[in-house]
Amino acid sequence: MGLRGEHHSHDTSRLAPHLPDAVVFPRTEEEVQAIVSACAAHGVPVVPFGAGSSMEGHTIPIRGGISLDTREMNRIVEIRPEDLLAVVQPGVTRKQLNVDLRETGLMFSVDPGADASIGGMASTRGSGTTSVRYGTMRENVLALRVVTPDGEAIQTGSRARKSSSGYDLTHLFVGSEGTLGVITELTVRLHPIPEAVSSAICSFPTVANAVEAVIEAVQYGIPVARVEFLDEVAIASTNNYSKLGLPVAPTLFFEFHGTEAWVKEQAQLVEEITKGHDAISFRWTADADERAKLWQARHDLYWATKAIIPGFELYTGDICVPISRLAESIVAARADIDASSLTGQIIGHVGDGNFHTAYLIDPNNPEHLKEADEMADRVVERALAVGGTASGEHGIGIAKLKFMRKEHGKAVDVMKKIKAALDPLGIMNPGKMGDAG
Repeated sequence: MGLRGEHHSHDTSRLAPHLPDAVVFPRTEEEVQAIVSACAAHGVPVVPFGAGSSMEGHTIPIRGGISLDTREMNRIVEIRPEDLLAVVQPGVTRKQLNVDLRETGLMFSVDPGADASIGGMASTRGSGTTSVRYGTMRENVLALRVVTPDGEAIQTGSRARKSSSGYDLTHLFVGSEGTLGVITELTVRLHPIPEAVSSAICSFPTVANAVEAVIEAVQYGIPVARVEFLDEVAIASTNNYSKLGLPVAPTLFFEFHGTEAWVKEQAQLVEEITKGHDAISFRWTADADERAKLWQARHDLYWATKAIIPGFELYTGDICVPISRLAESIVAARADIDASSLTGQIIGHVGDGNFHTAYLIDPNNPEHLKEADEMADRVVERALAVGGTASGEHGIGIAKLKFMRKEHGKAVDVMKKIKAALDPLGIMNPGKMGDAG
């Protein structure tokens, strides 16, 4: 199998690798059809693979079979500025698309941090730092072409901004994690690049102060483009890795989009709100270099965290709660870390109630893994108890399968019937979401 097979045996998660029996690199929809048809005829599993940036084990071929890598399906088929849409193959990455869009004055807004493939982002119903303003992949995918498990190619959706025609198959496949078919083309929404952009950094004495300030800003209706929370451990690691020199305290990163006057007004409104929550400092800037450094530091936080204890692995989590329950959820997660023997931090796209935990564990210490497992489970259990979800954006993959029944109840049985109807042979990404108990 060699290095290429090794690359397809894992993702960025801590989960155990499994080698595929073979790796294929189709370039066209017709080639995908031929591959899937051959696999269906012989009962061979098919596991779609994008950029490999998944954090929950989605692309690990736990039952072997074919790893279907879409990297060669990387063509931007069409850009239609007048309709604010683009048509792309699944292997196109968000950065690639945005480079091609620059001269049009438009952008593809979903920004998960990693340079993920757009097909993979749709498969996991991904989101990211800008979703509080522009929406997740669910809102930004208009239509798909999909090869179903019997090798047929279908079109879902249209280029229209809305439709009341038929079952919403587009949003059935968005978030299906490769368990219902292979996405071969996507029609995605585009947004105008804002006239002006500004950023702000605000530190607080406590986690609760920071999160409650976000809740008030959102409830006030300020259309922030990004609002990211970093606890004091995350800030310390960011300072060390990205040389920011920020106060080591719970901190919010804001970004505002609009006209020059409007972004200034948004920043002023948010600053007033933060004062009511005992903000330690509030620094606002429209300088492009300063903004780029700030958001690059945020995107580099994964590596900054790993650098805290070289040789340790990151155990990451992702949940989302109603925004009214966000403060108590983050405070409880932080208290759990503080009471443990592990080093950990909390970050989040807190404008929509989504936050991530990250624990550093010694891969050779089973007690570390046990403690991290227990803490991660408690984070999810608390989220479900307040009406939240086991995953806000990373998806289910392998790691979150055990929570499907508790979160969705009898609806899991409906999901299993959908899976059985579309994939009666069970060849599409087996052992994942379609097989939830």
